[in-house]
Amino acid sequence: MALELDEDYGLGTRAVRAGQQRTGEGEQSEPIFTTSSFVFPSAAAAAARFSGAEPGNIYSRFTNPTVQTFERRLAALEGAERCVGTASGMAAILAVCMATLKHGDHVVCAHGVFGNTAVLFTQQLARFGVECSFVPLTDLAAWRGALRPNTRMLFVETPANPLGAIADIAGLAEIAHGAGCLLVVDNTVCTACLQQPLKHGADMVVVSATKYIDGQGRCVGGAVLGSEALVGKDVLGVMRTAGMSMSPFNAWVFLKGLETLHVRMRAHSTSALELAQWLREQSAIKAVYYAGFPDHPQRALYECQQEGGGGLVAFELRGGREDAWRFIDAVRLISITANLGDAKTTITHPATTTHGRLTPQARIDAGISDGLVRIAVGLEDARDLCKDLQRGFAAL
Repeated sequence: MALELDEDYGLGTRAVRAGQQRTGEGEQSEPIFTTSSFVFPSAAAAAARFSGAEPGNIYSRFTNPTVQTFERRLAALEGAERCVGTASGMAAILAVCMATLKHGDHVVCAHGVFGNTAVLFTQQLARFGVECSFVPLTDLAAWRGALRPNTRMLFVETPANPLGAIADIAGLAEIAHGAGCLLVVDNTVCTACLQQPLKHGADMVVVSATKYIDGQGRCVGGAVLGSEALVGKDVLGVMRTAGMSMSPFNAWVFLKGLETLHVRMRAHSTSALELAQWLREQSAIKAVYYAGFPDHPQRALYECQQEGGGGLVAFELRGGREDAWRFIDAVRLISITANLGDAKTTITHPATTTHGRLTPQARIDAGISDGLVRIAVGLEDARDLCKDLQRGFAAL
């Protein structure tokens, strides 16, 4: 039995209720279907499902009820016709590229995307004849100038990780569609609770469910969202064949994460702003970067696109890598790890971790200096985080 939600139900209600189809057992919490295959009532029924003439479950690589519940719920939050769950956030990006790009195509991508994303474009896809150009995230003229006759995709993360620059999604959509291209937006940092890129003209959204959707650092997964034609047909076809599937258990964990996502994202944003403002008062810091600052240079765009600043805060120390490492090593409460989106606050040195696979020039272009430190603010009391960071300043 499927629960039908009215279109005017709020985000919180959709996060808790959307997508569930109760079985005959009448369960309150969604079950985990830990089965690799499904039984057909007859040979004819099996043939009908495999041919697509009849809907139904076939094999858990691409049809599993728990994964499908997660997909329906996330689609309801993002305002998408269709969602496809994947084994990781990088698998989601790869599935999009395999579904839409071919030899000889060209991609325009923002400077400073996640290091593995940049490597995927510049090394892995390059082996198959796909070219990629990188441009400043906020410079629409540069995006327009980078277009070629063979450009097929614009790819952007917004807000940028870790510097908090904000891309003009509607402006990029206009550029992309005017050139017959697709706009793909990585919405991992904000999630659907703070930003819905499809509403601003993006063609597809990718997310790493590993981050805020899980929210407690337990599982790895990703998702692609968009239209039935692009995602439900093309991306699903790649995922079905290539096998970058989300596991039922991970899908169930992500479903539980979605139930509290809207509450957590507000809490992350509130604490991050408090911490960022405190960091601005510290004399050892050269600059603090946070998308939610009231005086952010792109505040008008922020107010148009986002419902909160998210949990990422970055700051630049004057002493370069030596000071950054000394600072990071001095903390005791905050976890030294490159993951983000956890209930536990994390700290890392982007130049040697998340963006360490970029060339030195690419890091310079992205603004990732050796003195930059990134904090993914969790759910602890902000005053306790400030006390822990004070240990870092004392070590300098």
